Amino acid sequence: MTDFPPCPACQSIYVYESGPLLVCPECAHEWTPESLATEPGAGTRVIKDANGNVLQDGDTVTVIKDLKVKGSSSVVKVGTKVKNIRLVDGDHDIDCRIDGIGAMKLKSEFVKKA
Repeated sequence: MTDFPPCPACQSIYVYESGPLLVCPECAHEWTPESLATEPGAGTRVIKDANGNVLQDGDTVTVIKDLKVKGSSSVVKVGTKVKNIRLVDGDHDIDCRIDGIGAMKLKSEFVKKA
């Protein structure tokens, strides 16, 4: 089996070849292997919030679900605003500091752009 690069739109690894194009079955993005070198921002990971808005470093987000803090009895409540986020690679996409709790890592699926 041939190894294809991950989808440039959603980073899915389930890419297949359809004639001269590479196709992502998860987001339906189609591209040619040659176009990856010419696309601006090629190879960068796109992180989206729960509503599908693209997040960037420095954004302010709002928590959409009560989140238990591991190793503590604290809870991050729904509606908590988190300012100046930093996007990182890994299971938890967001590094941030929450007032009253401190430094935390959040998953982008539990926040929305404010």
